[in-house]
Amino acid sequence: MCKLCDLKTGPWSSRRAFLRVAGASATAATVLPAQAQVEVGKSSQFRKLVSAEQIEAAALQQYPQMMEQARAQRALAPDNHPQLLRLRGIAQRIIPHTPQWNSRAKQWRWEVNLIASKQINAFCMPGGKIAFYTGILDQLQLSDDEAAMVMGHEMAHALREHARERLGKTQATNLGLSLGAQLLGLGDLGNVAARLGTQLLSLKFSREDESEADLVGLELAARSAYQPQAGATLWRKMAAASGGANSANFLSTHPSGPDRVRVLESNAPKVQGLYEQARKAG
Repeated sequence: MCKLCDLKTGPWSSRRAFLRVAGASATAATVLPAQAQVEVGKSSQFRKLVSAEQIEAAALQQYPQMMEQARAQRALAPDNHPQLLRLRGIAQRIIPHTPQWNSRAKQWRWEVNLIASKQINAFCMPGGKIAFYTGILDQLQLSDDEAAMVMGHEMAHALREHARERLGKTQATNLGLSLGAQLLGLGDLGNVAARLGTQLLSLKFSREDESEADLVGLELAARSAYQPQAGATLWRKMAAASGGANSANFLSTHPSGPDRVRVLESNAPKVQGLYEQARKAG
């Protein structure tokens, strides 16, 4: 249920309560995991304008529809496909470390699928629903370490609830434009997830979201015994592939550049110890 439904009734009390939530600092919210090696900000209060349950339910409805469409087009890889087995193996190593970043991940029914397409693309929807396109594996010739960086990055978007935050900010903006009748209809926010449609995949994350996903993904991969240096090599490959038609979808929301590579390179030493510990434990 939407957090705003708990606000006191009445136009002015609702207005004041809404403004307190919407105007809250982006540094408030969830606690970072114990012994986190990378430095990221705390989650935004705007997430509270859309409930986690609803956005995960929307993803749970949309994801099977996408997989069924891919199956109908004979593009969905069978369970015994070597590349799919490889991806699922990577996911199984990373998933145990995800609850450190979001306690809800313990309840998620993680799923990984592979879609035959030349697109350089991959995503993780809220609730742990993951898909890779064969183009990102084949055209970039990703090593297991680099594929783990992609997966960790996409998982991080879900764990840090970036889609929920983006949608919350959209709702706050819409409400701020009309404080009259719309404000009195705050309860409508509770139905936003049911109207998401393809928005979950078309949302464009901010530069801060992308940087956060890079760093959280880097740590997730390192804790799973994947080489931290692969983060930089991955994005060098992305930069080389930028500009091509098949890379448009992914790189339009995941812009590559020298700054991104430098940040990953500077943070790799911070998680090197985690990587070495995981290697020894494995």
